[in-house]
Amino acid sequence: MATTVNTTVTELPESRVRVEAEIGTDELDRSVTQAARQLARNLRVPGFRAGKAPPPVVIRRIGRKAVLDEAVRESLATWYRAAIDDARVVPVGEPDIDIDMEALPDEGQSLHFSIEIGVRPKAELGDYKGLDVPKREPDVSDETVGNELEGLRERTAKLETVDRQAARGDFVVMDFAGSLNGEPFAGGEGRDQMIELGSGRLVPGFEEQLEGAVGGESRTVKVTFPEDYGAPNLAGQDAEFAVTVREVKAKMLPELNDELAEEAGFDSLDELRDDIRSRLGEIESQRIDAEFREAALDAAVEKAKIDVPDSLVEARARELWDSMLHSLAHQGISRDAYLRISGRSEEETIDQAKPDAEQALKREAVLAAIAEAENLDPSEEEMLDAVKEAAPPGDRTSPKKLLERLRANGRLDALKDDLSQRKALDLVAESAKPVAPPK
Repeated sequence: MATTVNTTVTELPESRVRVEAEIGTDELDRSVTQAARQLARNLRVPGFRAGKAPPPVVIRRIGRKAVLDEAVRESLATWYRAAIDDARVVPVGEPDIDIDMEALPDEGQSLHFSIEIGVRPKAELGDYKGLDVPKREPDVSDETVGNELEGLRERTAKLETVDRQAARGDFVVMDFAGSLNGEPFAGGEGRDQMIELGSGRLVPGFEEQLEGAVGGESRTVKVTFPEDYGAPNLAGQDAEFAVTVREVKAKMLPELNDELAEEAGFDSLDELRDDIRSRLGEIESQRIDAEFREAALDAAVEKAKIDVPDSLVEARARELWDSMLHSLAHQGISRDAYLRISGRSEEETIDQAKPDAEQALKREAVLAAIAEAENLDPSEEEMLDAVKEAAPPGDRTSPKKLLERLRANGRLDALKDDLSQRKALDLVAESAKPVAPPK
């Protein structure tokens, strides 16, 4: 059910607004009832099964103020989103929410709170149609084609046992047994393990000590586990590994000839080269088109007047940082690991993101202004297509139901804003005149 909230908006300096929000009694009562149901799960009331006391009984037993306090804490994030949607502002950065938890309303009264937050800046448009925009021609060099062919050779290479010393890039098949202070440790033993020397997959220093080994040779490898090693009992510890090299294998690349092309599904090497050049050309053309669209938008930004306060740039840079941390977490990379690899502190990383953050805010401001000036509201059909495209794979919910769900949750304006900006970008890019880039 959509959250009912009434708002008034006051513009503040430096692209900030104050949103005064009022939560009506119906919405408040609904939240109190829901909170009472949640509290009942851990409450024993005589005459009722454990956790089954109805909301009115729970409210009488522990008091409406206590239940209301819980309801506000549980619902405030939802009310905030509903207030921002109702106020039709595009927030930037973290909000300052002011609500007096010591003076919550009595029964029959509305709840009031205020939000102060940065919002997307406004642009005073200059020219944005028919702009001269540099656009390069696709160019797939012989070197690029050659690199693709070498990649194909690498992927189709075969490993063959060789009777010589192992070198960087070779593969060794080995048995190993690790110990700490002469005592074996869990996970430190393996048999018939194959590793590429120089791949960096093992503990630093391990692979280098196997260079020069031959099949049948035994070596003692000494390493120090990194301080941030995944197993805490090994982190920072000195260890020894008794290693027996079973085989040394070398990667044998196929010849670059018609036979290689036939294995890849082509009649000749020339036909393979032509296919690679054509495929890379299509990719390059798509990349150039994307560059051109961005350059056209930046040209419109240059013609506009936009005041972007430093506080807004800071807020957007921190949003970019948080978004990147979220993406890294999905890849199994922690914040500390990223900062260690990058060699920068969090503040340095955020400072480095500020130019991109400022330009992103300017682009959004210009696109929003163009959409308003050109009345680029999306049609119902365009919105249906958008929700269908964004639906997770396998979701059989009809686009109409998905759209109704967005409307009920108060998220329809965000979709409209996104589609309007896409149409604005199309207008700018399609009207731009491609010119040769400066040499």
